[in-house]
Amino acid sequence: MAPTSLLTQQPENEGPQPGGEPASASCRTAPTSSLQQSFKSNLFNFYHSLILADGKETTIHLLKDIPKRYYFVLEEGRALAPFSITVTPCDVPIEWSILVHKASASLLGQVAQGEHDTQDISNAQKATSFVSTIFNYKGNSVETYMGMSSHSALYMLEFLSTERDTHITVYLTTDTTSGHLYPELPLDPRLDVVGIGHTTVTLTWKHSPSVLQHRENIQYCLLVNEKHNYKSLCAAETAIRSSGMKLPATLALSLSPYLLEPQQVMILSNSELSIINRVSSGEVRQICMGTKNTYTVPNLSPSTQYYFDVFVVNLLTNASAAYTGTFARTLEEPEPKVMELKDGKVVQVVLDGKKQKFHTLQYQARHKKVQFTFQLCRGQVRVHITKNGKTVASENILGLRYLSLKGKLLDTYLVQLRSTEESNSSVKVQVSSQFNKPLFPHLPESLKIKSFSKLRTCNSVTIAWLGTQEQSKYCVYKKRIEEDQVWTELRGTDRCSGPESRHKSEKVLCKYFYDVNLQRAVTTETIKGLDAGTLYLFDVYLIGPSGIPVRYHSKVVKTRKKC
Repeated sequence: MAPTSLLTQQPENEGPQPGGEPASASCRTAPTSSLQQSFKSNLFNFYHSLILADGKETTIHLLKDIPKRYYFVLEEGRALAPFSITVTPCDVPIEWSILVHKASASLLGQVAQGEHDTQDISNAQKATSFVSTIFNYKGNSVETYMGMSSHSALYMLEFLSTERDTHITVYLTTDTTSGHLYPELPLDPRLDVVGIGHTTVTLTWKHSPSVLQHRENIQYCLLVNEKHNYKSLCAAETAIRSSGMKLPATLALSLSPYLLEPQQVMILSNSELSIINRVSSGEVRQICMGTKNTYTVPNLSPSTQYYFDVFVVNLLTNASAAYTGTFARTLEEPEPKVMELKDGKVVQVVLDGKKQKFHTLQYQARHKKVQFTFQLCRGQVRVHITKNGKTVASENILGLRYLSLKGKLLDTYLVQLRSTEESNSSVKVQVSSQFNKPLFPHLPESLKIKSFSKLRTCNSVTIAWLGTQEQSKYCVYKKRIEEDQVWTELRGTDRCSGPESRHKSEKVLCKYFYDVNLQRAVTTETIKGLDAGTLYLFDVYLIGPSGIPVRYHSKVVKTRKKC
């Protein structure tokens, strides 16, 4: 595959720069005759300033069905001079050609002497010149033409887009000995898929010769998406932008952190950068991994086809070369084991957020009415219930949740539990047809614990919580914590665990209470013997007749420093 330019916007050379030399002055120059210099100067004016710069990548914008032409005259001094032209389409396929205009000495002399009336030159061209096409191409691949030039020849590049407005990059160079703008590809530029999992794909590729020669300035970057392979990073950026995604100033493969949107960048290690852009067709990930030529792509979806492209990037010139892309389909997620639910029995399901996100339970109804009870213990869980194959409930579980369903005898219910986060989640599940004998306790309207700031002292804290109309047991526990432990304690709480999981020294008291009038079903407790200016974590456990505990939301309170 031909080398490809990393997308770096360059201004077109269309006209002289204000207050300075014309754009063609930026071209590489060498001792030339006054005749040749005058010819090039007049060409600059006659051909609308579209002189292609030598040794510089130029971005050219094309309008649909409107040809665009660029010209170049190479240096005089030797009969034949090598040159190369690389064209990178950044979107749709284009047509482009190289034409050579071999002019006679009389035309050169006429132009050099300043006799450059437009009509005269046009007529002289027809009579004294010969135009031939030496190369043409149609498609969206990156193509490079290498040839030998005569100093008395004018070259014309013609570009045409027939599908829609687009842009391309063009690189012309006559310096074929001192190095290349683009990194080199190995003789075999294919990617090899060496491992496929449910959520991972492992790739390897042969080293670029440029990596072996200039390791500190070269790195590999991987592009992952679900749509198709891209033949250049220029094409990939265009596709992302057309989907409405706001991009950094470049694809930032030069690893310049100040060019990146903070929400788009994730540093995976000291030598690895990942940019994730969400577009309408799915995620497009760009991952740069230094000079490693083996990489395992993580966090993919099971049973999904992905396309992978690797680019070797020169960090100094901001240019790249594309390996031959490949694709792979991740393995299907194994069918979850189905566990039978027994009437009235409580089971606790633990879900691994990374390995096993799903768990399925089955129940065959013995009565027309059944009640499912879910108690979220840790993490975040979504429940999906079907009856004889039809969905009857689907929601996220928060705290304690009862779902009463009606049907027929021997209806089959499937309960699928799914973790919605990467960390482990767990939930208790019970199904029962005996509504009059609930296993879980009745809950108050709120499980929040309230603290009273005005009653807070250096060695005591007063808290309050709601009760129910049912006689129940309430146990209060306290734990001294540090400032940096607050998030960990609140986040890692197992809300299904009871007082048996606590240390005896943390117990404050246990008491019974209830009130038929829910407006008065409130109790308070003052915990004394605390240390001044210290953070404490307070927990209240509600224990019903069956002995199953329900934990209120933990409360963190700090005692006063001075009283």
